[in-house]
Formats: sequence, structure tokens, C-alpha cells
Amino acid sequence: MALKEQFNEILKETKIIAILRGITPSEAAGVTEALIAGDIRLIEVPLNSPDVYTSISIISEVCKKHGNALAGAGTVTEPEHVRAVHKAGGAFIISPETNAEVIKETVTLGMLSIPGFMTPTEAFNAIRAGADILKLFPSVSLGTAYIKQIKAVIKHPILSVGGVSEDNMKDYLAVCDGVGIGASLYKPGMTLDEVKTKISNFKKSL
Repeated sequence: MALKEQFNEILKETKIIAILRGITPSEAAGVTEALIAGDIRLIEVPLNSPDVYTSISIISEVCKKHGNALAGAGTVTEPEHVRAVHKAGGAFIISPETNAEVIKETVTLGMLSIPGFMTPTEAFNAIRAGADILKLFPSVSLGTAYIKQIKAVIKHPILSVGGVSEDNMKDYLAVCDGVGIGASLYKPGMTLDEVKTKISNFKKSL
């Protein structure tokens, strides 16, 4: 199965991308196992996490062991970072911005490109550069009405990221193809039991 097809299939089934900002290599395998057990199978590690490429490599190996799960990186703003993520085994690149150089490097390396956008102009620039999916950031600051309006002209899949929680997730899933969940799901220092509880609560909210 092609990577894009696999990612889209997982997203359609699970709806959530877990954003593990601040995770350490020692936590990576356990948290990933918990996420996959809870049917959250798209896992992003932002690059401003400690020893990030080691964590991505560990998470990628756990995903491969289970099969239909993928690891990737977020907060990616430079092409050289894309190359480093690729080397670590990452399958997708998520950015906070629309950067054509990052998008093109991601596509060149056969990875899935998910750049951030806020305006229709940024969205179309990202699509022209080769983006597979668009990340609306910060979603909650803009609201669901904004998303409904821009979808009149933007037909690419859209993820909502930034402020999505258990309380508002359904509202955003009603207008988007998926959501990225960060601090509401995982924060550094959480115990594995706390993470499992959060995962369970989110799945119940779907």
C-alpha cells in the first residue's frame, strides 16, 4: 500500500494524530504502545522535543512492529530537518507554516507533506508546492465557521490543530478530516497510566 493511501486510511478510521511534544526516548516506546492499543495510530513528535530523532526512530520501529501505524515529525521548518526525520524513519512531515522548500523536500523523499496554513492564499500555495494534506493552525482561534467558509474553495483534506480537546473535538471533526491533539492528550512528565486514561477519554468522545 502506498504511504499516502495508508495514511489516509488510518486517518479515516481513527481521526486523531497524537502530538507528543516533549517526549523523551525513554518514554517513547511505552507511550506509542499505549496509543496504538487505544487505536490512535498516527503519532507526531515535534522537533522541539529532547533527543527528537532518537524518539522518532523508536516510535517508527514500534509502528512497524504493529503494522498499520505511522510515525512522523512536527514543527518542521527547514529542508535539512526533513532529511533528518526521513533518516530516523519518519513517514510524514507536519509544519506550523507553508514553506514550499520543506514541502518539496518532503515529497522528493517520498514522505507525506502536511504544512500549516491559516489563509486561503497559504493553502493554495501549499497545494501548488505538493502538499498532501493541510493543517489549519491555530484552529480553535479561527473556529468552525471559518473552516466551513474556506472549504467552499479549498477541497484538499484539512486537519484541525491548536486547541482541540475532548470538549470540542466533535465540532472540529464535523468540518475537518481529522484533528491533531497535543497537550490535551500528552504532556511531559505524565505517567503511562495517565496517558492511557487520556487516550480512553478521547476515544469515548469520538
